[in-house]
Amino acid sequence: MDVSYKEEEKRLRRRYRRTLLALLVLLTGAALLSFWAGYYPLTPADVCKAFLWRFGFQGDILPQAVTIFWHIRFPRVLSAALIGASLTAAGSVYQGMFRNPLVSPDILGVSSGAGLGAALAILSGAPGWLVQLSAFCGGVAAVALSYLVSRKSAYSQTLSLALTGSMVMALCNAGITLIKYVSDPNSVLPQITFWLMGSLNGTSLEDLAWSAAPMAAGLAVIFALRWRINLLTLEEEEARSLGIDVRRTRLLFIAAATLLSAAAVCLGGLIGWVGLMVPHMTRALAGADYRRLIPAGAMLGAAYLVLIDSIARSLLSLELPLGVVTSILGVPFFLYLTVRRKEG
Repeated sequence: MDVSYKEEEKRLRRRYRRTLLALLVLLTGAALLSFWAGYYPLTPADVCKAFLWRFGFQGDILPQAVTIFWHIRFPRVLSAALIGASLTAAGSVYQGMFRNPLVSPDILGVSSGAGLGAALAILSGAPGWLVQLSAFCGGVAAVALSYLVSRKSAYSQTLSLALTGSMVMALCNAGITLIKYVSDPNSVLPQITFWLMGSLNGTSLEDLAWSAAPMAAGLAVIFALRWRINLLTLEEEEARSLGIDVRRTRLLFIAAATLLSAAAVCLGGLIGWVGLMVPHMTRALAGADYRRLIPAGAMLGAAYLVLIDSIARSLLSLELPLGVVTSILGVPFFLYLTVRRKEG
């Protein structure tokens, strides 16, 4: 019995390594495709030359290619990859913690809170960096409110979090609607609407710098402690019997997932469905063990959003909002999951 278990574990490890290698190839191909897509295509050779130019390379490359690479394509590709990885990791954590595969990263109101914070900043005429900071603070505040209110509930912690998150989300959405109603329809309202639709158009390395630190912190915590998510999928009494402090562990993962979600929203706006769809795709490739699911999901989420961003800016003559494209793909996937669970 012990020998067969070890053999099975070795087989899973070999399969997992092959999966990670395939995802790495997919991510690299998606990034190269994203550099190539657009009105000024950059070939893989152009990408390498433009990247090395920053480090003293003096080869045959046009100045326009260097400018497009460092000021447009590179920040955009890197932002899409980090947002995709962050939303997927946050969605995986919440799906495990709530023991519900239909849960998304905004279940506690982080996206709505970030949207409210950004709308307030845009209404007041704040610069871009302050809009980002306001969105991040709004997302964190919404989750903090959901968690604090849920602690006063007489229901179980998991159910209370879901209920209070829904109420906070509705409150923030009402605030966004009120702000849009009183905004100047010729200047402020279009800015708010465009931000809420989600887009990476105009993203710079400076914008990315504001979100990189909380993303790195959240991913580091989740990657280091991802094995504990397996315990959170158990009933609370069973998890406690295994020696885990359920409340403290849950709070730690909520904080890490909130950092990821809030940073992703403040960088790219409201980009939905990634944290719901990609974890399901990853389970088909790497299994349900969160020790393997989190790293594989982060890579797949990064590749997925880079590909979707390439589609959004090259499918038509004008750039489609990224959040709209992910919703168009996400709704049928959600309906499929709902029907499949009902049939099962």
